[in-house]
Amino acid sequence: MYLVDIQLDDPLENLVCDELLLNHCDEGEGTPLIRFWESTETCVVLGYGNRMESEVYVDQCRAEAVPVYRRCTGGGTVLLGPGSLSYSLVLPLSFHSSLNSVCGVNEFIMERQRATLERLLKGPVRICGCTDLVQGSLKFSGNAQRRRRSALLFHGTFLLDYDLSAMDRLLRSPSRQPAYREQRGHSAFTKNIGLDPQSLREGLCDTWEVSRTWEGVFRWNDVAEESRVRRGNEKWLCLSR
Repeated sequence: MYLVDIQLDDPLENLVCDELLLNHCDEGEGTPLIRFWESTETCVVLGYGNRMESEVYVDQCRAEAVPVYRRCTGGGTVLLGPGSLSYSLVLPLSFHSSLNSVCGVNEFIMERQRATLERLLKGPVRICGCTDLVQGSLKFSGNAQRRRRSALLFHGTFLLDYDLSAMDRLLRSPSRQPAYREQRGHSAFTKNIGLDPQSLREGLCDTWEVSRTWEGVFRWNDVAEESRVRRGNEKWLCLSR
């Protein structure tokens, strides 16, 4: 496993970067990668199939100048910003036999993530709703994936020291909920785990046996260009500031 040691300033560019790294791996690079990034601004990110009007308090986002983006993976709508850490795994399907099915991917990756967080938090951590990490009954990490012909992207976010009340202001109750949520509101359903971002990065790098920084051939200018294109496309930039 290699570390992609780059964080882009713009949330949309970070989302695009994930997708283009997936395409790069699928088209023949075949190198397993992990990347971390933190959004310096509050933003909403829709899952690929989500409708903004069903998931977001649009008027409140406008009032607070909070942009709404769409990512290439499925799953639910999330709120990113200071105090949350995002990670991205880009893996060739040949990386492990479990990666041949969606369920196999979830089990393989989530169990590794669960064990890492349990070790760092020194207490029980459970997997709920397929790809949530939970302490007690409170969620602190959600995850999603996208598959190509020979590679996949699996990414997610950890709540470390986030303003949970912002979720209640900006996000509607999800259109699809896991049973364990029990219809709770966002701030009653989630928690911060209080880990230092660097400690979490190091713990996950140990788990995934990161050996060195990736220096593969990749056209980073394509990230900026594709982000520029998506800013003019309402499918990807659903609400601007």
